[in-house]
Amino acid sequence: MRTALAIARKELAVAFTTPWAYAVFTAMAALSSFFFVSLLEQFQQVQSLAREHGWSRLPPDSVVYRNLTDGVVVQLWGVVLIITLFVAPFLSMRLFAEEKRQKTFALLLTTPVRPVDIVLGKYLGGLGLIFVTLGLTLVFPVLLSVVGSGASGPALEWPTVLLGYGAVLLWGATCMAVGLFISALTESQMLAAFLTFTVLLPWMLLRGVAQSTAEPARSFLNYLSFDTQLHGMIQGVLEMQALVFFASVILFSLLLTHRAVEAQRYA
Repeated sequence: MRTALAIARKELAVAFTTPWAYAVFTAMAALSSFFFVSLLEQFQQVQSLAREHGWSRLPPDSVVYRNLTDGVVVQLWGVVLIITLFVAPFLSMRLFAEEKRQKTFALLLTTPVRPVDIVLGKYLGGLGLIFVTLGLTLVFPVLLSVVGSGASGPALEWPTVLLGYGAVLLWGATCMAVGLFISALTESQMLAAFLTFTVLLPWMLLRGVAQSTAEPARSFLNYLSFDTQLHGMIQGVLEMQALVFFASVILFSLLLTHRAVEAQRYA
């Protein structure tokens, strides 16, 4: 494990000295800020309409705008999930592909480092990067909590907020595991990013496909859908099934990566 942690530290050190990581951080901050402001404006508009006409005269789906947690933060986490779908491939693409391109991966394989340490080290490094990226979005609920607190009590329901944020981190960890495996298969960073995105996007959209199918295929596709598994957690409902599902995807992806690295070591 000490070797894996050393590799993870090296990955993070290299990443924080390259401009692409800061470009990704900037993109996440800019996009999430844009959507946060849009959601806040929408929340204020619905609140104004409710004060003028009453909640009973508004469409039924307006009920989510009764409080900041459901009207802004829960919806913001949903947007961050989609942004992560685009951002994570750019963070995971270089984990193996860059070393292969620079021919340093072959040198790494000749050292007495075990493949499992290489895989865990690369994954932990990637995990650190995605967690830093997603950590930038925590500023928004903190800001709402500081500005929105009043005599009536806290502005946010923090258990719901934090559970939703946990779902975001779980999703980021899953994206990095899938991207790590694909990065281990190629020396082209752009190809690794493209393939990771083309795997994750249809997987996320399986829920929509499931609606057009009949049972038992509908239940099966719904279970496999990332969107379905994340839906409850984003809204503050802890579901053991979702935790097991994402843990299985992460472990399976790491196992495939280990097999790929091991195969290249003995090739």
